[in-house]
Formats: sequence, C-alpha cells, structure tokens
Amino acid sequence: MAQYKDVLSTQSGWIHELARVEIHPDPNNVLNSSGSSDSQQMIEESTVVFLSQLKESFHENCQIFNSYSEAGKRFQEIKLYHLAHSAADFMVYRNQIKLVVNNTAHGVIQIAFANHKQGNLRVNQNASSSFDGNAELNYPREILAKIGPFREVHWEFDGQKVEAERVAKFYFEEFVRATRVTTKALSNNEVILDQIKTFLHDKGIDV
Repeated sequence: MAQYKDVLSTQSGWIHELARVEIHPDPNNVLNSSGSSDSQQMIEESTVVFLSQLKESFHENCQIFNSYSEAGKRFQEIKLYHLAHSAADFMVYRNQIKLVVNNTAHGVIQIAFANHKQGNLRVNQNASSSFDGNAELNYPREILAKIGPFREVHWEFDGQKVEAERVAKFYFEEFVRATRVTTKALSNNEVILDQIKTFLHDKGIDV
C-alpha cells in the first residue's frame, strides 16, 4: 500500500490526514477521542470549494456562449472577473449589468444583480422565488451552508439543497436574458441613424 502514501484527492484526503495524525499526534488533542472537526473551518473550506465550482461553471458557460459571438461582432460577449481580496469571489459583466457572487458572511454566499452605474437592478418584476422558475432577482439572494448529521457540509437555497452547477446554469440563463434587453436597446443616435438609412434605402440609395 506504500504506493498510495503520496496520493491525495478530495475523496480520500481525510484518510491521509488520519494516518498523518496517527504517526505524529498533536499533544493538544491527545484527550480528544471524539475526532470531531472544527465546523467553522469545514464551512470556510466548503465555501471556497462551492464558489470555485460556481466560478468554473460560469467560466465554461461564458466560453461556449461567447464562441457564438464571433469576437463580439454578433452580440456583446460576457466577461468574468475575479474580485480582489477574496479567495474565490467573482463577477460576470455585460452591457452595464453585473452579477456578483461572493462570500458575504460565514457560511453565506450571496448572488446579486446590479446595474454598473445605478446599483441594484430589477430584472424580472413578475417572478417567483424558486429555483424551479424565474426567481425574484431584484434583490440579493443567499445560499447557506449547512452541516449534515455526519459532519458533511452542503448548501441550501430556501431550505432546499442545491448543487453549484445547477445554480450556475440558472443564473447564467437569467443573466443572458437580462443583458440581452440592454443589448437590443438602441440609443437615440442609433435610432436616428436607422431612420436615415431606411429613408435613403427607400430612395434607392444604399449606405
């Protein structure tokens, strides 16, 4: 079994840690026979993992979605930015609208739409409050860490367990819809230009 000593994965890393402590026990924990883990540290580690999974899913979604834009010629591409001074917080951005995903408190991951210039954004006024439908997105939503009966950490939205990939899919779709409206909105100058082009076209002049 010596060949497995240096193998450390997310699935079996805890076994390696048990063996390490067995060989080099911590004198401060000699009397602690329960082997209970620090719940606060567990949640902090799970927060980074969950945020990283969200970020990776968003990154993959952005790459696939942007591949259809032909370098921004067909539609505005979505950008993903890492937020400074954080372990895994990030933001996606397009057309003056941003979606911020960050760890706002212990065991709390907040997801919030905002207008880059005006602050909070009401994305859908006729929305429900469930991941099964269109969520009410005009205010920040929170995903909370919970510790299960066997000291495992999972994440819940409105009391229901959720997975990072599913959360990313839902919010990516909502973000595309929200920013698509902005993409279609033309400025006054663009409207006037289109009217001029139409008028000239009717006169047989192509520009």
